Amino acid sequence: MSSIITGEAVVLELRPASFGARALGLMLDVLVHVVLLVGLLFLIGMAAPDVDVAAGNAMVLSSGVLCLVVVPVAVETLSRGRSLGKLATGLRIVRDDGGSIRFRHAVIRGLIGFLEIYATFGGLAIAVALFNDKSKRLGDVVAGTYALRQRVPAEPKILPFAPPHLQAWVALADIGRVPDGTARRASQFIQQAWRMAPDSRARLAAALASELAAYVAPPPPPGTTPEGYLNAVLGERRNRDLERLRRAEQRSAVMGDRLNRLPFTR
Repeated sequence: MSSIITGEAVVLELRPASFGARALGLMLDVLVHVVLLVGLLFLIGMAAPDVDVAAGNAMVLSSGVLCLVVVPVAVETLSRGRSLGKLATGLRIVRDDGGSIRFRHAVIRGLIGFLEIYATFGGLAIAVALFNDKSKRLGDVVAGTYALRQRVPAEPKILPFAPPHLQAWVALADIGRVPDGTARRASQFIQQAWRMAPDSRARLAAALASELAAYVAPPPPPGTTPEGYLNAVLGERRNRDLERLRRAEQRSAVMGDRLNRLPFTR
C-alpha cells in the first residue's frame, strides 16, 4: 500500500500493481505491438514488392519505430496511462504523486521501454522491477511513474445489528446525541473487527463501549459483551435515524400536497 499526502493534508491510500500483474499487462501490450508490426510489414511487402534494399530497410525501421515506440506513447498519452494490456489487467500508469501522466512521461517510458523490453528481451525491465517495492521498470524510475491497481475488490459492507437477547433492551434505551467521532470510530471497528487480532479486538471493543455508554441509558443486561453492546447501540441508532428521516419525508410530502392545492393569488 502506498500513501500520498495531498496539498490539503489528505492521505490517499493507493495500491501499486504487483510484479505478476505488470508482467501480464506488459506481455499483452508486447503481443499487440508485435502483431501490429508483423501486419504492417506484410502490407508493405505486398504493396511494394520491387523496392530496393535501402528503401526496404528504411521502411522496416520506420515500421518498427512506429509500432514499438510511437504507438505506445500515443496510446498512453491519449488514455492517460492506459493501454490494452493495462485495461485487461485493471492497471493504470500514474505519476509518483498519483496524478495522470502527460506526454513527457509517456515519451520517456516509450524510449527507455524499447531498450529494456525489446532490445534486451525484457531482461532489464525484469531485473529492475524485481528490486523495486512498486515493481517499477527502468522507464518508470526515470519518468517518475508507476503502475496503479484500479480494480480493487470491494470489501463487504458490515451493518451493525442488535443481537436477539439485546433487542428488547435497546428498543427502550435512551440513546443521546453520540459525538460524530465516537460513532465513526465505533462504525470503523465493526467494519474491521474481523481482521483484528483477538486481544486487540477485545481491548478496543471495551474502550469504545465504555466511551459510548456515557450517552446510553439504562445500562445493558448483565453479561453483555462490549462488541454486542456496540452492535446493538449503533444498529438501533441507525434504525431511529432512518425512521426520523422517513417521517420528515412524509411531512414534507403532505405539506407539498397542501401547498399545491392552494388557490393561486396575486
